[in-house]
Amino acid sequence: MNESRRTFLKQAGLGAAGLAGLQALSATGLAAVVHAAPQTDHSLHQTSGAAGAPAAYTDFDPHRFLHEFDYGEVSKTAAGRTVREYHIVSEDKEIEIAGGVKFPAWTYNGQVPGPTIRCTEGDLIRVHFENKGSHPHSIHFHGFHPPGMDGMAAISPGGQFVYEFDADPFGLHLYHCHVMPLKRHIHKGLYGAFIIDPPGGRPPAREMVMLMNGFDLDQDSANEFYAVNTVAFAYEAVPIPVKVGEPIRIYLVNVTEFDLINSFHLHAGMFKYYPTGTRLDQYDYTDTVKQCQGERGILEFSLKYPGKYMFHAHQSEFAELGWLGLFDAQ
Repeated sequence: MNESRRTFLKQAGLGAAGLAGLQALSATGLAAVVHAAPQTDHSLHQTSGAAGAPAAYTDFDPHRFLHEFDYGEVSKTAAGRTVREYHIVSEDKEIEIAGGVKFPAWTYNGQVPGPTIRCTEGDLIRVHFENKGSHPHSIHFHGFHPPGMDGMAAISPGGQFVYEFDADPFGLHLYHCHVMPLKRHIHKGLYGAFIIDPPGGRPPAREMVMLMNGFDLDQDSANEFYAVNTVAFAYEAVPIPVKVGEPIRIYLVNVTEFDLINSFHLHAGMFKYYPTGTRLDQYDYTDTVKQCQGERGILEFSLKYPGKYMFHAHQSEFAELGWLGLFDAQ
């Protein structure tokens, strides 16, 4: 752990206990400290943290986000084609990234990550975008679309724009603001997952969305906290319940700024990894995968035995600073 991050954590009031946890290479140490910070009364989850402290989430619940998919408002054209309409608003908002630790974010629909947009290949997509933030913003979608729908044009505060394009190709994509400076607009939170299902769908599975991200609180271009779906240690404090033998599918996207690579490692198991998800028959079989920013892929696996299975970034510092969780298989 570098000195600037250690100094920041001291100044933030995390104190000796948190630092001792970091120095012992234990996520549990820091988890106990960040979860022990003052909480609100609006928690959607209450549980005992590593030191008996409550872990609470306010207006963004990372557990609920795992399984939330926005299929849009659905209609049909005269020819019977499916049209899906989405409404996305950018706004400035302070969010909680750990117990009592706040971050001045730029958000899509008031949350980081933005809503997970989901559709089927061939659908006509209309995204109604309104900028209620204090800076120009846009939405750039990965995948095929006309250049005029590419999100290169910045929408001024108070402005609106409608992005319209065909959902193509199937796979796991993402969307994000593409206004300069890119590193600031992405790091501040303007991103989300964009899933296009193949026409025949994928085999049934317990599906989850995980966006790997990080947060620089002292503006030194180095993250003080890392997470999956924004809240540090959220899935350690409250493990994700699954069933033994249940097919699990994870849509994994890396949107971490200031670090070249992020990664996902599953303990005591292996997974099929489909890069970008645009091929149904080509995958790696592994327990660790690395991604650069904007890279994504689909993980499929099941857990053989009952118990708690750890998953985390296979960069030790990222795990120590929040990117660590558990599956609880029963």
